[in-house]
Amino acid sequence: MREITYAQAIREALAEELRRDPAVFFMGEDVAAYGGAFGVSAGLLAEFGPERIRDTPISEAAIMGAAVGAAMTGLRPVVEIMFSDFVSCCFDGLCNQAAKTRYMFGGQTAMPLVVRAPAGSGTGAAGQHSQSPEAWICNVPGLKVVAPSTPHDAKGLLKAAIRDDNPVVFLEQKLLYRTKGEVPEADYTVPLGQAACRRDGRHLTVLTYGRMVARCLEAAERLAAEDGAEAEVLDLRTLVPLDREAVIASARKTGRVLIVHEACQTGGFGGELAAVVAGSDAFFYLDAPVRRLCGADTPIPYNPTLEASVVPTTDSIAAALRDLLR
Repeated sequence: MREITYAQAIREALAEELRRDPAVFFMGEDVAAYGGAFGVSAGLLAEFGPERIRDTPISEAAIMGAAVGAAMTGLRPVVEIMFSDFVSCCFDGLCNQAAKTRYMFGGQTAMPLVVRAPAGSGTGAAGQHSQSPEAWICNVPGLKVVAPSTPHDAKGLLKAAIRDDNPVVFLEQKLLYRTKGEVPEADYTVPLGQAACRRDGRHLTVLTYGRMVARCLEAAERLAAEDGAEAEVLDLRTLVPLDREAVIASARKTGRVLIVHEACQTGGFGGELAAVVAGSDAFFYLDAPVRRLCGADTPIPYNPTLEASVVPTTDSIAAALRDLLR
């Protein structure tokens, strides 16, 4: 099977859905002529024209307001928020309008809106352009939240999100854009709400998503080679809806759970995952307390050495796995 980058997979998903459904259009800051801040939408303007690939003013509130109105009238907008940090600039449109409209109108209108948002640290973009805001978004009923870790899932999940009649926030960790993976050329989707077991194991479970999946797999391989212990790595893929059955089944199977994410720990999504395990029958199978390994409770530093130190690394994940086995 061919290998393409994460960015190319997202571009393919956008192009295929634009061809498939004339109601789909794409807009955001510098997404047309410039091709997007990370080059993801390069070439789309030439194929689909300025009516369907639209540059917008530098106003996230305006972008979200236009998208909500368009979705309510039967279109299927996909918008790019240049950095996920800037969803804070359009929270009213996203959280008070997009998330609630279908419910408050008794299902009389759909809200087929996708918000693509590059997220996370590692690019030297400092505190205002490097956050992982998934916990802010997951707290709002009515929003679906996706965080793919591979090119295959990025394409399949984005296509599923565009076809969904509910608002979906699609978080793309920026360092993943250049990573490569196998992606089919045929049309396919990855269902929202289904986790993927990336590595089978029997001694402990790692719950993770996004950029941390690769680091957790690397740490698990190191643990197997050096300690003879097998860690199961569960890639959540979709945070809302969460595949609770997969989380609980894996915790019950191994009896030990480590939760790893890049976002800061306090109020992070890992707390919800810990509560899911503790509130299920998997609790009675646990041989140790559920542990979290998360980003530090600090703004992301600009200095590259400091920036690298405030999120989980392969070394720190491996150390946490060993500690959990004791």
